[in-house]
Amino acid sequence: LIDNFITVLSRALSRTFYPVLQQAIGIGSAFEGWTAREEEVVYQVLVPLTPPLGHLFHLERDTDQQKPGRNFRVRVELECRCPREYQGMNMLCFQHHPDVIRRMTQQPNLLDTLCTDSYLDVKKTVHWFCTLVGASWRRLPQSRSWHLVLLPSKRSCNLRLTNSQESFQVKVLFGVRRHASDIFISSRYRGTHTPSTMWPESYAVAETKFFRHMAREAPQDSSHLKCLQLLARVLARKDFSIHSLKTIVMHLLHTVPVSQWQRRHFLLQLSDALEQLRISLEEKHLEHFIVGNQTLPEEIRLPPDVLRAKPPNLFHGLAQDPAAHSQAMQAY
Repeated sequence: LIDNFITVLSRALSRTFYPVLQQAIGIGSAFEGWTAREEEVVYQVLVPLTPPLGHLFHLERDTDQQKPGRNFRVRVELECRCPREYQGMNMLCFQHHPDVIRRMTQQPNLLDTLCTDSYLDVKKTVHWFCTLVGASWRRLPQSRSWHLVLLPSKRSCNLRLTNSQESFQVKVLFGVRRHASDIFISSRYRGTHTPSTMWPESYAVAETKFFRHMAREAPQDSSHLKCLQLLARVLARKDFSIHSLKTIVMHLLHTVPVSQWQRRHFLLQLSDALEQLRISLEEKHLEHFIVGNQTLPEEIRLPPDVLRAKPPNLFHGLAQDPAAHSQAMQAY
């Protein structure tokens, strides 16, 4: 569905200076083989963005320690396409002659459209894509049998598709790839005060690749996904974050021999996961699975700074807030 959208939109945008839409990547639980929701399935996809002709993306790390996680901004620059020996002479290029190019092409550059103070703006990008989706829906083959509704959202394009028998949601996030790796900076939501020019670092593609790797390595009757699904459906109701539960299962998958994930060991797997959760809660410490993990399968590519980084503590908030820690222990 999303690749059909991108094919149609790419044709419409081919002579413009908007971001170039790349093939969508499925991420999250629905693409990993499990889901925490018992009702309507939500499919998350990440659409990578690359700069249009005559533009460059520079990723700048946000050093504000008050904001959680690793965050970036995407500075957009006009590219000089002059031959080096003609620098400064009367050669048309985006950097030296933006007004002339704008007049010749009748198209604004990216700085004029989706940027705020030279930085790519998440909310403007989402609004632009959602507008295009609404305008192009009738050109897709799916429109003959599905009804599309655009759901309100500021940092993702959320779609609901229904027909006479079923419905599902699609959450489209946008990202810029870091160093030809499986790590992106993305438009994902991170708190109510996330600035529109902030792009949090996302590890969702690497995590999905890890689950696909384990699907190939584990026994055919492996029940690791059923274990994760049960934990997520039960414990998420007790205010445990689904990502924390997923992190515990990923750590176990990475350390427990794959032969022990057969269905007959299901209760043991469940017990191991709950025990690991108890230990992590008591110690107020749960290491991030991707950041700083130097023993991941070779197919998962990390940028050097992510590979060398100290793994964040996902339970840092519990260490700072005794009341929250007491509540978590009670819930457990």
